[in-house]
Amino acid sequence: MRSLLGAVLVLLLIGSSNVVAAETEEGFVSLFDRKTLNGWKIGDGAELFQVRAGMIVMECPAVPPRKATHIFYVGDVANHDFKNFHLKVDVFAFPKANSGIFFNTRYVDSGRLTHGIECQIDNSHSDWRRTGSLWGIKNVSWGPETPPTELKKNQRKEDTIILPQSPIADNTWYTQEIIHQNGQVVVKLDGKTLLECTIADADREHTLATKRIWSPRGTFALQGHPPMPGEISKVYFKNIRVKILPD
Repeated sequence: MRSLLGAVLVLLLIGSSNVVAAETEEGFVSLFDRKTLNGWKIGDGAELFQVRAGMIVMECPAVPPRKATHIFYVGDVANHDFKNFHLKVDVFAFPKANSGIFFNTRYVDSGRLTHGIECQIDNSHSDWRRTGSLWGIKNVSWGPETPPTELKKNQRKEDTIILPQSPIADNTWYTQEIIHQNGQVVVKLDGKTLLECTIADADREHTLATKRIWSPRGTFALQGHPPMPGEISKVYFKNIRVKILPD
């Protein structure tokens, strides 16, 4: 019983910090009410996402193996149809976790998303594309896993940033930001710019190198990714807020 009470206390403490960020940041609007998943819609695998202590908790167990699943914002803000925006999400990733924040995407019931770009969450998973990467578009890596010597033909070496060490850590809250304005994308971690990227032909729909479709507009989604063998994949999300930017 004592250990159970301790675990509950830790969860409450984890969820309690920075709970009014969206209300104190000028121009930002919250996308998550901290109590329910109202305004969000989950595809196949709904059991992976729950609300606990003011957070959206994504937990993918070690067994059984699963395909990735996603929870999509379908609420009233901008009628869940964003073009230019500044998105901020507070994230707490457990060791070996793999997740992501998609933008300019569209709802699908199950399977791989057809639209959008994933901003990776991965501090210590086996995928060398680390947190903040625009997966398959502009990648960041800091080891111990490293990019293959011969990258796939649709990934040029200049599209990968190698850092000497991780700018963030597991088991610690940090803020992940995605800023998009007319094809210009900036990713920040804890307020520091990690990368900048230009999406070619951003004003029209077309297929990206990742085989997903780029659309000038779309919504946001959080990913639940299968874990490494024998591990779990677990991430907390809170203070999900957005500022609409001018066209």
